[in-house]
Order: sequence, then structure tokens, then C-alpha cells
Amino acid sequence: MNMYSYKCCDNQTEESEQILSQLSLIKLLSDKNRLQILCVLNSGDHPVNDLVDHLAVSQSLVSHHLIALKELSLVEFERSGRQVTYSLSKKGKKVIKLLKLLSSKEEK
Repeated sequence: MNMYSYKCCDNQTEESEQILSQLSLIKLLSDKNRLQILCVLNSGDHPVNDLVDHLAVSQSLVSHHLIALKELSLVEFERSGRQVTYSLSKKGKKVIKLLKLLSSKEEK
């Protein structure tokens, strides 16, 4: 018996697509800067310059991470002239709640 014997591991199933989507999310969240961006945005909307200052990294690196977060619909943005302000999407807020749940200590 191999892993493809199980329905959830069959490449043709809906569950397999869901697993791949979850894997993409986990990979995305494995980066410290991306997690920091999500945490900062959890406190409210922020322009890119605020994120650059908070993370103390280049604007191009912050933009790179924001693109990745947008691709998985974790952040939203609003443009006003040259300024772009980012916020957490509903999905991003759910991810933050999940991360808080996972990091909380289990009460005994």
C-alpha cells in the first residue's frame, strides 16, 4: 500500500487540491517578514512606507512579500495617488486567528 492508496492523496481529488492550497499557505507563512507584515496589518491599515520602517528592510523586499500575500488573498490594498495602503483581508484575519490559536499555550 502506498500513499496514493488513500483518497486524500489521490492527485485527481478535490482534497488533493485543497492540500496543495494549504501547502502554499504554509510555505508562504514560513517567512519571518511575511508573518511580521500580517501581524502589523492586524493592528490596522498601513501604507507600504510604514511596513518598510517597521520591518527595517528595503521597500522592494516588502513589495515582494506583499505580492505573495496578495496572491493568496491574505491582504488587500487601496491606492490613493502614489500611496498604497494595505490591510488584512477576511482570509488574512482568519489566518491570524489560527496562528494565535496555534501559539497559545494549552491549559491543563
